[in-house]
Amino acid sequence: MANESALDLEELRHLQSIAKRPRVVSLINAEISNLEKEAAVPAVPSQAPTPIPTPVKAPVAPAVNYSALSTFSWDQDGDKVKIYISLPGVDKEKLDADFKPMSVDVKFHGVDGKNYRFTIPKLHKEIVPENCKVIVKPTRVIISLLKASKGNWLDLNYKEDKSKPSMDKEKDPMSGIMDLMKNMYEEGDEEMKKTIAKAWTDARTGKSDPMKGYR
Repeated sequence: MANESALDLEELRHLQSIAKRPRVVSLINAEISNLEKEAAVPAVPSQAPTPIPTPVKAPVAPAVNYSALSTFSWDQDGDKVKIYISLPGVDKEKLDADFKPMSVDVKFHGVDGKNYRFTIPKLHKEIVPENCKVIVKPTRVIISLLKASKGNWLDLNYKEDKSKPSMDKEKDPMSGIMDLMKNMYEEGDEEMKKTIAKAWTDARTGKSDPMKGYR
């Protein structure tokens, strides 16, 4: 491109030297001036467009399906509870045990091409998670749980203690009748309200007992 501009300038200057008419000389001078300006400005190299990076999508992990282990046996002593599950082929490197104070969740992966899970969402009593473990045997696994407090467990799963007295039983036995009288007054017709109001008035003056007939 620079060589072409130099050749054009050389030829225009030659024409300038032989031109006679003022208009032609003026046009040649203007063109020479333009070419000289272009030659003085360094050419800006064209830049390739910056490529836009294509976002890389993170691979989505396939959902893991588990078969629930519902058949097991268990025993205990004063300190520990042991759960026995018949499951041959377990790799101890492929199990995931999650012990919490009131729950157990153990997952077994790649057992003959399948995944298994044993879970107790709420235990009968609290355990010490850091001292619990899973022992793998050739044909079974043993889940050992350390009790937070010594004592006998009636079951593995939590069950409400029904031996505790109900708060309702400790209420004043007359409170239910009082509530009934209030409801009858609020929902009753005018005649009923007059009857109940009279009973309360008589009770205040000692003439009658408003609970008479409801005991």
